[in-house]
Amino acid sequence: MRKNIVAGNWKMNNDLPATEALILDLLKQEQTSNAEVMIAPTTVSLFQAFNATKNSNIEVIAQNMHYAESGAYTGEISASMLKSVGVKTVILGHSERRAYFNETDELLAKKVDAALKNNMRIIFCFGEELTDRKAGNQEKIVGSQIKNALFHLEAAAFKHIVLAYEPVWAIGTGETASPKQAQDMHQFIRQTLNTKYGNQVADDMTILYGGSVKPANAKEIFGKPDVDGGLIGGAALKSQDFYAIINAF
Repeated sequence: MRKNIVAGNWKMNNDLPATEALILDLLKQEQTSNAEVMIAPTTVSLFQAFNATKNSNIEVIAQNMHYAESGAYTGEISASMLKSVGVKTVILGHSERRAYFNETDELLAKKVDAALKNNMRIIFCFGEELTDRKAGNQEKIVGSQIKNALFHLEAAAFKHIVLAYEPVWAIGTGETASPKQAQDMHQFIRQTLNTKYGNQVADDMTILYGGSVKPANAKEIFGKPDVDGGLIGGAALKSQDFYAIINAF
């Protein structure tokens, strides 16, 4: 049975004092929905964030990780390192990682394998550029990103994976896919899983929408049958806005 999840990706924002202040504000907010709540602070704040939230229902997750367990990878962090500070979920394949750091489907497949080997949960991101959408190739692009990075897995592995559809043209631009566009793509994603792995995996898969979700549009987007929550960017940096989105369910 799939879950409702709202995850806040803080990206490269908030130093440690700002992280602690925002978490204090988050802990004061009232939650009226049953959605799982996640926040992804920057790596240097993960341990403090974990300690600050460990008696709450907020899960602290990571924004990225390397596929290797250890080695000469200056500046990188492994799955076991994340687990050692209490982190059990990691975002992989975010559009900014793909665009700015040249992360390919093949590289992401290795990261997925490493996370699963370490018994971590994954929020796996994918989505089309504006040129793809205008050309009508959005399903082709999204389908290939999912297949190339995930379809080597056994069906049982998908119990540890959450999917996040990010229309790249709607991230940080103020543009948002219409609720119908979001639903159509989420339905396509579920059908793609169904074709490979069957109804059970497809029906149980939590699929998040990521692309300028705000308090004003969250209820309508989350009301679509195949949208199970959101991967939230800018609005996650404001505690009241973030909880307004969480409570939109």
